[in-house]
Amino acid sequence: MDVIRKWPFYLKLTCTLLSIICLTFISIIGKGILVPLILGFLISILLTPLCTFFERYLRIPRAISSIITTLLFAAFILGILYFIAIQMAEIANEWPIFQKQIIAAFMDLQKWIHETFGVNSHAQIEYLTKNVKTTIETSTIVIEKVISIVSSMAVTILFTFLYIVFLLIYRRHLVKFLYYAFNSNTHDQVYNVITSIQKMVKQYLIGLFLQMLIVSILAFIAFSILGLKYRFVLAILTGVLNVVPYVGIIISLIVTLIITFATMSASKLFLVLIAFIAIHAIDGNVVMPKIVGSKVKINSLIVIIGLVIGEMTWGIMGMLLSIPILALMKIVFDNVNELKPWGYLLGDEDSTEIDEDLNSFLANKKAIKRRKKPVELDENIE
Repeated sequence: MDVIRKWPFYLKLTCTLLSIICLTFISIIGKGILVPLILGFLISILLTPLCTFFERYLRIPRAISSIITTLLFAAFILGILYFIAIQMAEIANEWPIFQKQIIAAFMDLQKWIHETFGVNSHAQIEYLTKNVKTTIETSTIVIEKVISIVSSMAVTILFTFLYIVFLLIYRRHLVKFLYYAFNSNTHDQVYNVITSIQKMVKQYLIGLFLQMLIVSILAFIAFSILGLKYRFVLAILTGVLNVVPYVGIIISLIVTLIITFATMSASKLFLVLIAFIAIHAIDGNVVMPKIVGSKVKINSLIVIIGLVIGEMTWGIMGMLLSIPILALMKIVFDNVNELKPWGYLLGDEDSTEIDEDLNSFLANKKAIKRRKKPVELDENIE
């Protein structure tokens, strides 16, 4: 380690950049393994207290308690999905009404185009027919992509639950490995990293659930004031999709606008848009910083960069996992002396030690400049 400290800056920077490139390449190639593994790791930390309860108080063997805990979590998720599916089925039953509303709106749109741009309905229908034929020709490719995405998600979910079970079973074994892998004089740092990660993950996931709940309540109140149909399921959908940063709120807005357009007057669309802007403002400025953001302590610039890189490498799952991964990296960096500057870069908190060093450095520079300032001669002296 002392040898590395003596390396010149350009050599350290080169090694850092090469490490980032290698890790990015490995993450892209190993997407099928890493995504369910990281997701299972995060969920297993959240479920550890329940599994420990079964082992300690009910005297259930670890393997069986791990399976029971995972099954209970799966049942909880399936219950939420089943409830949403029932609500969506009610919307599907009223599809004929939606169809009539959409046809009426389409006729009004045709009339407006004809009066505004002078394009008659026959030319509009001909243009739409041409584009529909092109869409049908490419529909097989779209169907293949949808099937591929669904099958990939099914495999990811299956392996995620398998990883949860085995991570719960071998959690102590993995902790002992970490202690065994490092020298005894660094065991305090290892302990701090493990406990900090456990605390952060639990608080982050619980905070994420509370954020979903609060956003759903806010959306339900707003939709009730506007008198929207299916306000309950739309509010739940808004809260759940809000977990996906930036993209989720847009998807829920589009779905709500479509249903509002099909069931109510077009004048409500503007009010729905204002309601979503208000909900997003409250979530971004109050709920997210106080409940979720305070747990990870990552600055906004790094969050945006992480979201972009996560989407480029792992898609939607990358966006979901980018923030907890950045938080894990910050915890590790903060507990390794050589990596503390990187931890400071990721975080949003101020370092008193760095501020004092910087102020001292600037004060010394000003003192040196004052000493080097040339003495001005009086022009009146001959």
